[in-house]
Amino acid sequence: MSYQVEETTSEHPARRVRLHTNAHFAALVSAFEEAVPALSDAEALAQVSDDWAGFIRGLQWESPSGFVRVATARPSDLLRQAGSTAQSVVWLIAHHGIAARLFRHDPGTMLYSPLRLEAHTSREPGTTLSFEVPSAQLAGFGINKVTQAGAELDRALGDLLEDLGLPRPAALRR
Repeated sequence: MSYQVEETTSEHPARRVRLHTNAHFAALVSAFEEAVPALSDAEALAQVSDDWAGFIRGLQWESPSGFVRVATARPSDLLRQAGSTAQSVVWLIAHHGIAARLFRHDPGTMLYSPLRLEAHTSREPGTTLSFEVPSAQLAGFGINKVTQAGAELDRALGDLLEDLGLPRPAALRR
C-alpha cells in the first residue's frame, strides 16, 4: 500500500547547551532524579481522572519545577560492553501543563516535548550536562503561542537547574 504525502521542510536554529560542572556524576544524577520524579504515561492517565487542572496542581506539589521524568535511559550500562568507561544517563522530562498548550496549537510540537537532557562523565573530574534550548526548537513552528510556550520552558528549565545548584545558562535567560 502506498500513501499520498505532502512534504514540507522547515529549518530552524538549534542551540545546544553543555554545562561542565565539578559535581560528582552520581550526586548530580541523584539530585536530578529526586527533583524530577518519575511519572509514566500510564501513571499520569491513572491520576488525571477527568480533572486536568487538578492533575497539574498535583504535579506542582510533587515537583515544584513542574517537570516529571517520563523516561530514563542509561546507555553506559550497555556501552560498557563495547569498552567505554564513561557513565551516561539520558532523561526525557515533560512539563505537562506547558505540553498541553503546545499540543493544542500544533500536535507536531510533541517532537520537542518532552525535553531530552543528557549527563556524562569525561576525562576531567566532574559531570557534563547537555540539552537543547526549548525555545530555539519551538520557534521553528512559526506560531506565536508556541514560541511563548518555548520561552516558558526555558524559564522552567533554568529554574530547575538553579534548584540543582547549577547556574542558569545564558541561553535560558530572557
